[in-house]
Amino acid sequence: MKHLPIFPFLLTISTLLLTSTTSISTITPNQNISDGQTIISDDELFKMGFFSPSTRSNNRYFGIWYNKISVTTVVWVANREKPLNDTSGVLTLNDQGTLMLLDHTHNIIWSSNSSLTANNNIPVAQLLDTGNLVIRNENDLAVENYLWQSFDYPGDTFLPSMKFGIDFVKGLNKYLTSWKSVDDPSIGEYTNRFDSDGYPQILMRKGSKVEFNSGYWNGLRFSGMPNLKPNDIYTFGFEFNERELYYKYELVSNSVVSRMILNPEGRIQRFIWIERAGEWRLYVSGQMDNCDRYGLCGAYGICNINDSPACACLSGFEPREPEEWRRADWSNGCVRRVELSCEGGDGFVKRLGVKVPDTRRSWYNVSMNIEECERVCLTNCNCTAYATLDIKTRSGCLIWFDDLVDIRSYAEDGQDIFIRMAASELDTKAKAKRRVRVIIVPVLVSATVLLGICLFVYRKRKQKKNGVNSVVMVRENNFASDKKKEDWELPLFDFNTIANATNNFSDDCKLGEGGFGPVYKGILEDGKEIAVKRHSRKSKQGLDEFQNEVKCIAKLQHRNLVKLLGCCIDEDERMLIYEYMPNKSLNSFIFDEGKRKSMDWSKRYTIIIGIGRGLLYLHQDSRLRIIHRDLKASNILLDKDMNPRISDFGLARSLDGSDTKANTRRVMGTYGYMAPEYTIDGIYSTKSDVFSFGVLVLEIVSGKKNRGFRHENHDLNLLGHAWRLYKNGKQLELLDGAIKGSYVHSEVKRSIHVGLLCVQKYPEDRPDMTMVVLMLGSEIPLPEPKQPGFYTERRRPAEAESSSSNPEWSSSNHLSVTHLQPR
Repeated sequence: MKHLPIFPFLLTISTLLLTSTTSISTITPNQNISDGQTIISDDELFKMGFFSPSTRSNNRYFGIWYNKISVTTVVWVANREKPLNDTSGVLTLNDQGTLMLLDHTHNIIWSSNSSLTANNNIPVAQLLDTGNLVIRNENDLAVENYLWQSFDYPGDTFLPSMKFGIDFVKGLNKYLTSWKSVDDPSIGEYTNRFDSDGYPQILMRKGSKVEFNSGYWNGLRFSGMPNLKPNDIYTFGFEFNERELYYKYELVSNSVVSRMILNPEGRIQRFIWIERAGEWRLYVSGQMDNCDRYGLCGAYGICNINDSPACACLSGFEPREPEEWRRADWSNGCVRRVELSCEGGDGFVKRLGVKVPDTRRSWYNVSMNIEECERVCLTNCNCTAYATLDIKTRSGCLIWFDDLVDIRSYAEDGQDIFIRMAASELDTKAKAKRRVRVIIVPVLVSATVLLGICLFVYRKRKQKKNGVNSVVMVRENNFASDKKKEDWELPLFDFNTIANATNNFSDDCKLGEGGFGPVYKGILEDGKEIAVKRHSRKSKQGLDEFQNEVKCIAKLQHRNLVKLLGCCIDEDERMLIYEYMPNKSLNSFIFDEGKRKSMDWSKRYTIIIGIGRGLLYLHQDSRLRIIHRDLKASNILLDKDMNPRISDFGLARSLDGSDTKANTRRVMGTYGYMAPEYTIDGIYSTKSDVFSFGVLVLEIVSGKKNRGFRHENHDLNLLGHAWRLYKNGKQLELLDGAIKGSYVHSEVKRSIHVGLLCVQKYPEDRPDMTMVVLMLGSEIPLPEPKQPGFYTERRRPAEAESSSSNPEWSSSNHLSVTHLQPR
């Protein structure tokens, strides 16, 4: 350690010691800060001084933290690697403009070590309103003339006005380093920094291993952060020139307090301070799901979080190690089916809506257009793909010269990439497209011809052993006059095949009955098990619901949605054929006294997460924004592995564009699950589905139905009961007593908390499914829920004994605005 030879100035300043908290924001060479004394910025937002990171630590550090926030939140630490073990520390500024942190023996624990000095000027150190600690000449306020600033040496926190990136002139790389733990600010395992190899991108590493790639700046955002969008909280921008490379953000309003951090677990998170609640709340996270794990699918693999499994090979590629691939080990990636020739004939396949690969082995040119980019790529045998550099201006060229790694699919906000392929692969694709056109174009000539073709094919296929047509386009012509005619692309089964598969619709094959009609288990001649939903003549549902279910689900593919295999139309018969779910519905498990004992907490929590993901897909990631309108336990089917599948889309509605709600005068659904605004005013939206999901969560946790719930101490439904327990801090009492063995208390409490957030009375108070899935799958702080919808409802004894399937009670409910038709 270095020793200062003499400290004559210490005697001089002994009478000038700062008070325990001073209103001035600067210190000069004739002042110092001792432990217990602080400096506050001019706007009093930030404070600096000595602190301990927790009551469990005796170590003392010099740092900067928010002054007006009740929860101590440190944003910068000077002596991260050399803590003091007592309160004798002193921070001082010498005549050359260097800050020094001294211990009780006058050893220098830390110093600002600036290459610039004050020369003959008087230096001052000042804590700015931005949280930046700067050293400057006394009468020089110019930013470019600062002798030193803490913003050039960030810790785990990225503050507004800070430049995150590289200063090529000064040789500074300003990046984030995590704390070792919440109690230890020393440098942890994780770093988040710009990597300027190839075209610059932000890489988060654990040691030397890349864990997450935020991607390169594509003109709108970093390609791997689709949630970085214009908003009312902060503005952001990117600069890249010969002098510097940086990303920066500014808060729109001074009333908002926000910061970004790299936490000790390696997650990049933005928090906003909520004064009313007295807590930091997560606003957005860099890593959202498993597909954000760097290179999860290996070279030439692509990750899609809505697929199962999530990893697949790009078109024209196949797994390098098929056996490993089948074991869900995708790290070795994929290889080309046909190698490139580089002698002419190679071309490109356009892949839409992706996060583009790691750019460390890339080349770029900001002035080229996309056509020039393609020509350059074709002339270089090592070129594997190219893309537009700036998707905002549709300009610039980005070219890859190595294996393509870390690609993922985005339903929205992705960009296009052109992948180099051999000529034979391009020919195959072209022929396939021509075949598709030859088949589809005649089919679409007219509705009359289309119907005739369908009937002809239908009759001819009756003699086929498997009884299933190849994919045809089915159109019903007798829709109600106010309904738009629709085409459905769907396999068509003949009646005899389905009758044989279900033993002529025997009661022994009957699985149950819903609002549309009975459901049967069937076995086709090839041994495939199916579930057949047959329309009942007694049902209040008919062609509208049949048409609607096909329209909504025919093209949807998600691991948490039931798969529609086809339909059967024969005179007045209408049937829907689904994949068979051997464990039937969630309703048959959680409300059955015997079966629910087999539903341990782990299974229930997995089911909650799965339903949430399926609903998120319907609301946000599917080709249509779909409102289910009848989410309930009996419409959640369970596959052989007890994974949940959302089913029954007869009442579902799709919304166009950015619409999130609509209105109907015909309210149909199930009592106990319908949101207040839908029940009373006929307004349905994504938030009415969120309400139904919240009811489901509380039912899964408790093993009790919302409608029909009874308690000896009150007349509230399950929502009201859960709310009471939560307000009294007794939410664990809601947990189903049938659950045996261990369970995770935090998961149970979080599930109940999220369920109550979903069933709040007003739709604007409820989170959307994006936030619901995030809240369930992480440890982010949760807002306080408000009173649930229907909480004040007092029910007659007869109602408490009625279920949603009791038509005698349900059908007697009428409102002045809307006629309710429960299922």
